[in-house]
Amino acid sequence: MDYLEELNPPQREAVEHTDGPVMIIAGAGSGKTRVLTYRIAHLIFAKGIDPFQILSLTFTNKAAAEMKHRIEALVGLEARNTWMGTFHSVFAKILRVEAEKIGYPSNFTIYDTDDSKSLIRTIVKEMRLDDKIYKQGVVLSRISGAKNRLISWQAYQADTFVKADDEAAMKPKMGEIYQKYQERLFKAGAMDFDDLLFNTNVLFRDHLDVLNKYQQRFKYVMVDEFQDTNLSQYLITKKLAAVHQNICVVGDDAQSIYAFRGADIQNILNFEKDYPDLMVVKLEQNYRSTKNIVEAANSIIDKNQAQLKKTVWTSNPDGDLIELVKASSDGEEGRVVATTIFEEKNQKKLQNSDFAILYRTNSQSRAIEEALRKMNLTYKIVGGLSFYQRKEIKDLMAYMRFTVNPVDEEAFKRVINYPKRGIGDTSVEKILVAAYDHDVPLWEVVQNSHSFLSGRAASSVQDFATMIKSFQIEVERKDAFEAASSIAKQSGLLRELYEDKTIEGLNRYENVQELLNAIKEYVDNEDNEDKSLGAFLQEIALLTDNDRDKDTTDAITLMTIHSSKGLEFNQVFVVGLEEDLFPSQMMMQSREDLEEERRLFYVATTRAMRKLYLTYALTRYRFGRLLNCEPSRFLEEINPDCIKISKKRASRDMPGAMRREGLPGTSSERPGFIGIKKKPETRVPTQMKIHTPSPDFKPSNTNQLQAEQLVEHPKFGFGKVQKIEVEGLNRKAIIQFEHFGEKTLLLSFAKLRIID
Repeated sequence: MDYLEELNPPQREAVEHTDGPVMIIAGAGSGKTRVLTYRIAHLIFAKGIDPFQILSLTFTNKAAAEMKHRIEALVGLEARNTWMGTFHSVFAKILRVEAEKIGYPSNFTIYDTDDSKSLIRTIVKEMRLDDKIYKQGVVLSRISGAKNRLISWQAYQADTFVKADDEAAMKPKMGEIYQKYQERLFKAGAMDFDDLLFNTNVLFRDHLDVLNKYQQRFKYVMVDEFQDTNLSQYLITKKLAAVHQNICVVGDDAQSIYAFRGADIQNILNFEKDYPDLMVVKLEQNYRSTKNIVEAANSIIDKNQAQLKKTVWTSNPDGDLIELVKASSDGEEGRVVATTIFEEKNQKKLQNSDFAILYRTNSQSRAIEEALRKMNLTYKIVGGLSFYQRKEIKDLMAYMRFTVNPVDEEAFKRVINYPKRGIGDTSVEKILVAAYDHDVPLWEVVQNSHSFLSGRAASSVQDFATMIKSFQIEVERKDAFEAASSIAKQSGLLRELYEDKTIEGLNRYENVQELLNAIKEYVDNEDNEDKSLGAFLQEIALLTDNDRDKDTTDAITLMTIHSSKGLEFNQVFVVGLEEDLFPSQMMMQSREDLEEERRLFYVATTRAMRKLYLTYALTRYRFGRLLNCEPSRFLEEINPDCIKISKKRASRDMPGAMRREGLPGTSSERPGFIGIKKKPETRVPTQMKIHTPSPDFKPSNTNQLQAEQLVEHPKFGFGKVQKIEVEGLNRKAIIQFEHFGEKTLLLSFAKLRIID
């Protein structure tokens, strides 16, 4: 067959070996998407498998859509019948059909992060707890972590170790909040993102007939980005493939960087233990990057102990050496990056979209943005405020959500008095309390408001209920676009926005019109069989960050390294390569943490196709203070043959300190090694030599550490505590070190020996 001729031998082996368990270890840039695409096409075209019997799970809808279109080009419209999508979208589809078996309505709402945080804020307030201790984000993260490990609120409260952890963290009510949160979700006919996985596990655990139905349906199961799966995702996949055993997982342990979201690298490292007859195929040829970039990346990841060994190689040209740039400050770093992009664009006729600037944390973008603006360079920030997170969009979406599911508490609170209709917070509270006290659905109270409210508020709520009923009739009779247009007009929301003639008001009005355009596009799309408003709402709720906002502007991309996985750019700048920033200070307490940071650095370097720049600054503003910095340990791990000290200089208005010190690489000599510690005279200021810990060094318990005490740090040496700051559960010590100056250390992570 012609398409098989396009594959290299390992790729072809991965495509043709369709039966039994298979693990494809796909190195960066090795053509993973092509292999997955051709494998599904091969199953349909060559093996005669019914597309309805193929399940392919991805992590973004964008990836699923791209694969589906590629398969369609190979085998025709039959490709549309494959079950392909994200874990959340596929399991939401199953839950829509089976939800009533676990007590949910089939039209359940899917809460996004904002909805969940709002609900947690309400619960914390009702329980009269301190919202500075029980922060919404912290509570939600704790609940999410429990669900990803399949710990229900009942199991959470029964676990003495979990209770002890919460008490030690001064959050003893966490289990109670978890319980109330789940009960309120259930009552609102809603699930959060984690529930889609958790409840699928519950469904398959408690209803073996349902599990058997889907086991028989899916004869072939494929999982992309397997290294990013959590326990919940892995167990569902394993259950579905248990009968036929035709499971194929594709991933790269070297790109496992989402432990903070619950991803478990052990899933891929230990996959062979679950499937002893596993066939492993390694895709090691990189088609993306130059030889220097590939070899540098190999030398980085080679330092990790926990890995599945492979040797990525490329037949691409050597390309330019990686450039290491030193700057005096974060501001200077931004100016060097902006100047370099400006020069490269002019010299090589490149577009803005050829460049990406990657950083460890979002806060690093400020200095970069300022420099790009001064050079009039167009840029976009990935991970900024999404179109679907804007207030006016969430307002109209809430109207649509409440129409489809009138027990959705968060949607109700958002729209009941917007536009204003004389229903104050007190009336809203009475409605919610009445629903809880009488244990009746929210919608029942709304429809019978005169029984719970009086005067104008009761009449206004009654009018609101009548309006929602009219919307419900529209939703039953019309497609998503017609129903949404009607809701936007009759709710008064469009008029409210139209009458605001400020620039911001006009933008909000245009945004709502753009949402209606998106709904029209959804209805007109032949691939979408269900044109209802409920189906559209589910599609939007399941969008991942990479699926949102289509932006065709030619712009330089700024993003965190975590957001960059799966992307590639002609030229890449990885900025902020300093100790305590990258690797992060919070990720240096165990080998596992440090190895995850190294994998993150590997991901960053392998985004570059032609040119890679690595930058670091000697000083940087962090925590509101100017701190001295030292180069990242990762820079020393790069093969010295692949890197050179850059001669890039800042603009003429560079600070005096930078002019005095100069950028590295001003001589014609190209060091044969990074040698940051070995050549302190050109690499690291004298005061930044690494401290050798005392022979009796042993970290002390810092719970009672106070100002004025003397301490020793294994790297920064001796210092005096200037101040202790407490922010929530985080205790920070501001310490003046003898040779490293002032540093702010998180005491839960810092290793300090108290001297007196």
